[in-house]
Amino acid sequence: MLVAQDAELILMDEPTAGMTAQETRKTAELFARLKGKHTLIVVEHDMGFVKAIGDIISVMHMGQMLAEGTAAEVEAHPEVRRAYLGSGGISHA
Repeated sequence: MLVAQDAELILMDEPTAGMTAQETRKTAELFARLKGKHTLIVVEHDMGFVKAIGDIISVMHMGQMLAEGTAAEVEAHPEVRRAYLGSGGISHA
């Protein structure tokens, strides 16, 4: 409905929750088409999806901003690695 209304800002909370890998991939394709026409803010825990769609990624931890940047910058941030990623980095696992 938001796309049909041509909303400038679209906020989505866990849009891929419960989706199959194929559905998640299609959702990422849809988001790619919306970029530039709409501002998208996505709250998501699926880091593979976040990495696929995110230009700027903000990581929150315990109610505070922990890091912000590209996927590569966030993945390399030592506090993000310690809090969320472990030694494997962002993956589709």
